[in-house]
Amino acid sequence: MKKRGLLNAPLSQVVAQMGHGDLLVIADAGLPIPPAVQRIDLAVRPGLPSFLDVLDAVLEELHVEKAVVAVEMRDRSPTLYSAFRERLASIPLEHVPHETFKAMTASARAVVRTGECTPYANVILVSGVIF
Repeated sequence: MKKRGLLNAPLSQVVAQMGHGDLLVIADAGLPIPPAVQRIDLAVRPGLPSFLDVLDAVLEELHVEKAVVAVEMRDRSPTLYSAFRERLASIPLEHVPHETFKAMTASARAVVRTGECTPYANVILVSGVIF
């Protein structure tokens, strides 16, 4: 048994397999997931696990060079957006319309579905390299 880090086997495997430029989506409970993209469903009930809890766990293991969010997140979920920005303080952030965001998920290695029920609580993490 792993002593620390991501304990969810499919999520740990995806993070370990990511290369430079690969996309990983952390999503709220309502984001549509393209049928061809791997779904890692962590949702247990509304709010569990939260978007920020899953983001924190992934950021401990994945080197992120850039993140993408829907521009709507700033206006519709300002409290969550503020907490999100604190966690990604040194990571460049791109804002796109929600429809563009949803289209981008089709290129992801996986979409991690949380129990988050806050509007627009979604992020695309772009994998970087550690060297």
